[in-house]
Amino acid sequence: MSLTGKTAIITGSNSGIGLGVAREMARLGADVILNSFTDRDEDHALAAEIAAECGVSARYIQADMSNGAACRGLIEAAGGCDILVNNAGIQHVAPIDEFPVDKWDAIIAINMNSAFHTTAAALPYMRARGWGRVINIASAHGLTASPFKAAYVAAKHGVVGMTKTVALETAEEPITCNAICPGYVLTPLVEAQIPDTMEKYGMGREEVIKKVMLERQPSREFATVEQLGGTVAFLASDAAAQITGTTLSVDGGWTAL
Repeated sequence: MSLTGKTAIITGSNSGIGLGVAREMARLGADVILNSFTDRDEDHALAAEIAAECGVSARYIQADMSNGAACRGLIEAAGGCDILVNNAGIQHVAPIDEFPVDKWDAIIAINMNSAFHTTAAALPYMRARGWGRVINIASAHGLTASPFKAAYVAAKHGVVGMTKTVALETAEEPITCNAICPGYVLTPLVEAQIPDTMEKYGMGREEVIKKVMLERQPSREFATVEQLGGTVAFLASDAAAQITGTTLSVDGGWTAL
């Protein structure tokens, strides 16, 4: 499989799932645009590292995904888009009657609204090039719910619904739109939570992972960022040309329960 000649924009991609996706896109020959809200030397160095490693063009473009104009500006600054991976997201946990309004607004803006703005801006480029892939990183929480995560669950359900709408609007074009719904993924952020969770429950690493962190994931194993990158690559491939408007779960059986 080759993505040579394609430009992939991945939001929220200076770490975690987004970075794993960017690395896989670049490995397959795509030019990649990394993004986050920061604008540090290490962000740009990360893009340079990927470019040197994979022999592609890789750039880092700062854009605040809570701002609609900035979301659209990211696509314009990239100068083109064949593959759009909407990955940016944040989380906050609280009972709904205690949920801070500013946290609600930020989660809806970054997790859902950003995907609307970037997709709206990217589709004209895809149509001009006669090919496109919109791949939304939703969540198992886009298909089911958990208590205390009202904003996140609402946003991810919204992303899944918008995915279906975009797919129908582009159904007669060589453009697809799908959502990937991961369960728990072993990102640096999750890895950093393991020691504190071990201490809280008085358990060893493997026990706390299987019995506490992955209680709802039947495989009792984390998905990896590499697996998510591979799933995105599949949806970007010719083999997936007739897959559109659907969700693909990478959740160790979570949503089978």
